[in-house]
Amino acid sequence: AVHPLWQSPLTIPGGTRQSPINIQWRDSVYDPFLKPLKISYDPTTCLHIWNNGYSFLVEFDDSADRSTIVGGPLKNQYRLKQFHFHWGAINDWGSEHTVDSKFYPAELHLVHWNAVEYPSFEEAVMEGNGLAVIGVFLKLGARHEGLQTLVDALPAVRHK
Repeated sequence: AVHPLWQSPLTIPGGTRQSPINIQWRDSVYDPFLKPLKISYDPTTCLHIWNNGYSFLVEFDDSADRSTIVGGPLKNQYRLKQFHFHWGAINDWGSEHTVDSKFYPAELHLVHWNAVEYPSFEEAVMEGNGLAVIGVFLKLGARHEGLQTLVDALPAVRHK
């Protein structure tokens, strides 16, 4: 069931921790107590790519702690659920977030959920500590073999 707060675009929960954000370097504060973020992904947990009508998602088996992140600001281990991209119609913009008001051509979001405190991704989504998303800004550059493998698979998911 859809949570009542998410039933219309006008009632999306607000607050200070919502996307998109503009990261401002001069306001950034170094935290010496932050532990390193440990990323451990098992490529065999990748299930499929699917087209949701406006973008595509790469979904992972999140039934066990096989592809996870831990550390950094996180109090628990989080499981990888899916990743997706944000991109624009032209190369000048496309990222969801900005740094000093600068857009990037695209942004990768790796979406993880707190399986320690919540029984399902759907329940974790509704909580303040339920999700941990790693955002990666992408720039134009030389061919990247890992990304090319994904790009080569996209024609197979042309339709929703």
